[in-house]
Amino acid sequence: MFGLGWPELGLIAIAAVLVFGPKKIPELGNALGKTLRGFKEEMNKPDEETAKLDGQEDENKS
Repeated sequence: MFGLGWPELGLIAIAAVLVFGPKKIPELGNALGKTLRGFKEEMNKPDEETAKLDGQEDENKS
């Protein structure tokens, strides 16, 4: 996982708690999840548009 082991991940988690505080961590996780979900949805849109265009080209060839 990007060359990160459990000790490194633990150190990052401790640093995050120290910097942001324990009450802010769930809010940050929620925001990160929404951001990643939106990014993933936007990355899939070109595939859908390409499929629609491919279907239209097939109809034009017939």
